[in-house]
Amino acid sequence: MELHNIERLIEKYFEATTTVAEEEMLRSYFSGDDVAPHLAQHAPMFNYFTQAKKERFTKPVPLKPRKEYLKWVSVAAIAVFICGLYFYQPTPAPVTLADEYTQEEIESAKEAFALLAMNFNKGTEQLYHLEEFEKTTNKFLTKK
Repeated sequence: MELHNIERLIEKYFEATTTVAEEEMLRSYFSGDDVAPHLAQHAPMFNYFTQAKKERFTKPVPLKPRKEYLKWVSVAAIAVFICGLYFYQPTPAPVTLADEYTQEEIESAKEAFALLAMNFNKGTEQLYHLEEFEKTTNKFLTKK
């Protein structure tokens, strides 16, 4: 192979523009004995790639997934969560009206609500008369 062609292929190789066939030509050139002295520095790299292609992994690869471990952890987490919900009983402090208001304020509020209820009932009594008036007017309007 021409020396000029090899130098051009090395430049293309380091620019990452070589094809697979060109890389194979470089590997075969550097695996031979007639390597130019100024290109000898690249020979160990290409020889390493040739050796690395031949290496194979011989140890067995464990393919068993750890799904059972994760399954039991999730079951335990759910059990702890459910137990926590079952035994959690918040105890709020009982709040009474006597704690926030005096007895006089409570009695005054009761009187105000009683007065409001009495006036509300008077207003709703008038609605009964209005309902009767509406029934009679509807009788006259529908008899046409």
